[in-house]
Amino acid sequence: MLIHSFFDKDTNTLTYIIYSLATKKAVVVDPVLNFDYASGSVSTKEVELIDEFLKANSLELTYIFETHVHADHLSGASSLKKFYPNAKIVIHENIKQVQVVFNQAYRSQVKEDGSQFDLLTREGETFKVADDLEVEIIETPGHTPACMSLYVNKEALFVGDAIFMPDMGTGRCDFPKGSADDLYESIQKIYALDDNCTIYVGHDYGPGGREIMFMTTVGKQKRNNIQCKASTSKDEFLSFRTTRDAHLSAPRLLIPSIQYNMNGGEFIFNEEDGAPFLKVPVKL
Repeated sequence: MLIHSFFDKDTNTLTYIIYSLATKKAVVVDPVLNFDYASGSVSTKEVELIDEFLKANSLELTYIFETHVHADHLSGASSLKKFYPNAKIVIHENIKQVQVVFNQAYRSQVKEDGSQFDLLTREGETFKVADDLEVEIIETPGHTPACMSLYVNKEALFVGDAIFMPDMGTGRCDFPKGSADDLYESIQKIYALDDNCTIYVGHDYGPGGREIMFMTTVGKQKRNNIQCKASTSKDEFLSFRTTRDAHLSAPRLLIPSIQYNMNGGEFIFNEEDGAPFLKVPVKL
């Protein structure tokens, strides 16, 4: 198993290609679609970088995994699938809960059955990509109800926004249907894995000016995570997380991201001529 990462500086997002040179099979985790909010322009720059890498290594893309419905960037999954139509986009089945909540928030009529995605998955399901590449689903809700981590070959875990590098802590839990209680339990599932299991995070912001990092281990998280160590009690975590979340600003790309990502990579509002637009609820 080999892993190649891409870092999108605009959204501080990590995208991963997990692949086997022996079988030439590959999966992609959390691809990014470039979006400039000021101009409303969309580009596939990051998706094209993925495509170039896959082609350069003669890799067959089998699955595109979304660790959750992202609120800080537009997903590049549907754009990448246009390059690789046989690849299946996979998301947790609780996407349906997200669609219900945000249909109400945006007064939209997105289908609430997850049918915009190729495959809906759940805890314990495995994807046999190749003889030497297997992905197991571990449910890690809390940041959102549809969060999942990808346990690859029982040696690497791709955690999305559940936890970050130890000096950054954990994901926020103040989005609709988010739960600090659920996140604490999800982190305990992660900490139950072997201490040497490598963790690959979904974002990094280089706190304190340090270089961008994206790899740590279960053992390092248990010892050093500034918000939830192995010794942190649930009450301590809930008190910290709920207090902190109450003072966080909304992500810069929250509105376009949710309206695009919950619909499988299609804008949910369109003019009569088909041109997409965003609906921005205003709070007075």
